[in-house]
Amino acid sequence: MLETISLNLNPMADINQKKENIKMHLKDLRHNLKKMHLKVTEELKLPQPDDVKKLMKKMDQLLNLIETK
Repeated sequence: MLETISLNLNPMADINQKKENIKMHLKDLRHNLKKMHLKVTEELKLPQPDDVKKLMKKMDQLLNLIETK
């Protein structure tokens, strides 16, 4: 009986870890996008293409994390 309980608790730990990872990625993306936005609106500078590519890669990683079960 104890084995089935511990097996049932483990998936919840995985789900909670996945949620925390997603939150971390979203916070990082939001921070980077805010910095980019400020540069565009206040300094009238466009972001570097590499910076945009990095953010796109992070967004793809987040999407993959969300889609995996």
